[in-house]
Amino acid sequence: MGEAVAEAVGERFRELYGAEPEGIWAAPGRVNLIGEHTDYNDGFVMPFALPHTAVAAVSRRDDGVLRLHSADIDAGVVELRVADLTPESDKSWTAYPSGVVWALREAGHELTGADIHLASTVPSGAGLSSSAALEVVVALALNDLYSLGLRGWQLARLCQRAENVYVGAPVGIMDQTASACCEAGHALFLDTRDLSQRQIPFDLAAEGMRLLVVDTQVKHSHSEGEYGKRRAGCEKGAALLGVDALRDVPYTELDAALERLADDEEVSRLVRHVVTEDERVERVVALLGSGDTRAIGPVLVEGHASLRDDFRISCPELDLVVDTALTSGALGARMTGGGFGGSAIVLADVSDVDAITKAVEEAFAAAGFTAPRVFEAVPSAGARRVG
Repeated sequence: MGEAVAEAVGERFRELYGAEPEGIWAAPGRVNLIGEHTDYNDGFVMPFALPHTAVAAVSRRDDGVLRLHSADIDAGVVELRVADLTPESDKSWTAYPSGVVWALREAGHELTGADIHLASTVPSGAGLSSSAALEVVVALALNDLYSLGLRGWQLARLCQRAENVYVGAPVGIMDQTASACCEAGHALFLDTRDLSQRQIPFDLAAEGMRLLVVDTQVKHSHSEGEYGKRRAGCEKGAALLGVDALRDVPYTELDAALERLADDEEVSRLVRHVVTEDERVERVVALLGSGDTRAIGPVLVEGHASLRDDFRISCPELDLVVDTALTSGALGARMTGGGFGGSAIVLADVSDVDAITKAVEEAFAAAGFTAPRVFEAVPSAGARRVG
């Protein structure tokens, strides 16, 4: 987060609202290294924060008015009253910041309004948690300005509630926790049941490797039905197996569990993905802990196959990225994020990055797909005050 970006956001705030902001905050998007669709099953995830951030200049108000503006939306200032905020009443971008205000007030925190100007460099619809970044940056700013004393994991919980209840998207806790709690140079090993965290050193550059993000430019929306169907299917599987969540199905007992679900092929597939994905997260943690970073590549590939074949949330563009990267020398690759579009990640030696990038771009052109956006993912800092 450069000083120039913070200054630009502050200057725009002054133009919009005619006063200095009380502060400027930033919250990052994230890439999930491994652990997809496990968070709402009380399982394990391993995201890290991107250098791309949502930035907010914010000041308090004492008249019950919430004013919102985004540099990324071609519209004027939106004015709302905090007392009138109602779940699922807003289908525009303002639902994310206003949902956070609603969630904080529902939790008993006295908020009397705010002026907020936002700008984001997190690609929207790319599976990189642009919405969570918006939520967390607003939550952190209000936490600081109103002296609420909430910790990162508590802000993440409130932001998840804002998205689940106010926005109406049934997302898990991973994205908000990653944005709020990640540390530079580390991946976050998160147990989504008790929110216990371990920061795992993840410095690919020191080992001559890079992790690329390939944004396919195929947009998705979590609040649309397919994500909800997968979540409902997982909950059905847990109920049929008599457990609180699929996290409670041991990997060593997966075959027996699948035998019990033999009459429901769809639920069986969902259960198999979640249970094996939790095991993959634990394997990656162990490999990174032992210094065998290169060995995580095949685990990423396993994860993609599971998401493609069992969870069935990949798409031709994501599969093309993975297949092309692997045939061009990548150590590993998989789709990341909610699915049905968005981004894939590619683990590669530094010497192979240019060739892999060129191969993916040429494959997309040959297939008639929109040109992808490719950039390096560097584990970065979580939400913080920047001005």
